[in-house]
Amino acid sequence: MTQTSESVTWLTQEAYNKLKDELAYLTGPARTEIAAKIAAAREEGDLRENGGYHAAKEEQGKQELRVRQLTQLLENAQVGEAPMSAEGEVAPGMVVTIAFDGDEDEDDTLSFLLASREYASADIETYSPQSPLGAGVIGHKVGEDAEYELPNGRKASVRILKAEPYSG
Repeated sequence: MTQTSESVTWLTQEAYNKLKDELAYLTGPARTEIAAKIAAAREEGDLRENGGYHAAKEEQGKQELRVRQLTQLLENAQVGEAPMSAEGEVAPGMVVTIAFDGDEDEDDTLSFLLASREYASADIETYSPQSPLGAGVIGHKVGEDAEYELPNGRKASVRILKAEPYSG
């Protein structure tokens, strides 16, 4: 089966290993721990008024959601460097600087890393290629305008000022 570039998540070997380790923990020791918490809370009696039981079940739900997310991510992951895009073209793995509504005033620009959330760091804001803004700017070149849909359904326009490979 051939994967489209939109469904592939490029990960470094280090990021891939970190996510595999998290998945192994969540499907092994963490499942055992949460099952023990639920069993202990169940023994306390009436489940309708048992806050510990409900908190443990909620934690279990969040944990299982993360297991599904990690499984899907790792199934679609490619380890290595994303293929290079054309010079000045926005692609995943790049730091993109945009101006909102074509306003190139320094105060109205935003620089962000276009990558999956596994690359997120405190150093730079990260937008997923699947996010409305990320999907709107991919494939555009420096100097071009791009449009994306806001949560309220309206369209917003940005100008691509820079697109440079992320150096970590």
